[in-house]
Amino acid sequence: AKKEAIENILDMVELKKEGVIRKIVVTGCLAERYKDEVLSEIPEVDAVVGIGSNSDICEVCEKVCGGEEELKTFGEKTCLPLDGKRMLTTPSYYAYIKIGEGCSNNCTYCAIPSIRGKYRSRTPESILEEAEALVAGGVKELIVVAQDTTRYGEDLFGKCALPALLTSLSKIEGLEWIRVLYLYPERLSDEIIDAFANNDKVVNYMDIPIQHCNSDILRRMNRRGSREELTALIAKIRKKIPGVVLRTTLITGFPGETEEQFSELSEFVNEIKFDRLGCFAYSREEGTPAAEFPDQVDEEVRKKRGEIIMEQQYKIFEKLNHDNIGKTMRCVVEGYDGYTDSYYGRTWRDAPEIDGTVSFTCGYELNEGDFVDVEIFDVNEYDLIGEVI
Repeated sequence: AKKEAIENILDMVELKKEGVIRKIVVTGCLAERYKDEVLSEIPEVDAVVGIGSNSDICEVCEKVCGGEEELKTFGEKTCLPLDGKRMLTTPSYYAYIKIGEGCSNNCTYCAIPSIRGKYRSRTPESILEEAEALVAGGVKELIVVAQDTTRYGEDLFGKCALPALLTSLSKIEGLEWIRVLYLYPERLSDEIIDAFANNDKVVNYMDIPIQHCNSDILRRMNRRGSREELTALIAKIRKKIPGVVLRTTLITGFPGETEEQFSELSEFVNEIKFDRLGCFAYSREEGTPAAEFPDQVDEEVRKKRGEIIMEQQYKIFEKLNHDNIGKTMRCVVEGYDGYTDSYYGRTWRDAPEIDGTVSFTCGYELNEGDFVDVEIFDVNEYDLIGEVI
């Protein structure tokens, strides 16, 4: 993420040199963590704005455009309400809505708590106000995000308020889908599971990053649980929500991971058969406890283990995808491909950018953001092929 952020800044530097843009203001995690280095190492940057000072961005932009140089502003980390109309960077029919900021899980491999602070929930009122405005502007799918959505409301009400929030969001007229990401397995309660099972607008798609299944590795990550507990949780979810789509992420090569512990993870993946899975080789994050662990796994071993997991998952996904042939699925139209003379989009089973797509034909004209029922008759690796019925 650090490398990607720096590359994006350097892209902006080139645009500044070409005269396309006048000033560069950097904000976000990189700015918060490396404020002095950003200004000293990339002199083309005019200002750095900390995470707690997002509301000052307009004022900072006015100052740098007025000639002030090397501005830095860093305020208290809060969860600020959205003031004014939000500008979408996504297509008009879906939007991400953040319900909290920061993280209190303190996983040993992650720097987010030290950068963004402890978890702070937005008020339900501010979330609903933003959601209603988004839907009024044409948004039909809301994607609920936070570093840990299952922690929502604990700091405000002393208990998880995610189920109540989902109920309130589902009452918004014109909203088709509510998708929730980043459900922490330890806090995935019966109440949250029931909120998915009993709410027609909440798609039965659960993103549960488990990272590993071995209890010793999880403990070193400062996460809790075990293979047995994770297996029981997943069985309960599948029983309560038939047909649920489960997505997870895994880390291979975490410090101290033995061949036996990796084999356990591999067996777990084959046993559970997740519908969607992303796997990342452990990356040594500066300033985190895990970066200082003495038993670092060789980089090539980390990568190879990740490749093995993804090869396993591809075979699982291929079988699961073929099982969709003959089924009818609700889809959102995302565009038209003139080369194949067909439309493309996503089923309710797929989140944007990270999951698969579906291509389909239709006997009448469709528009981007329309919702249609598509019968699946073929598959193409990660994607589905069908026709509107």
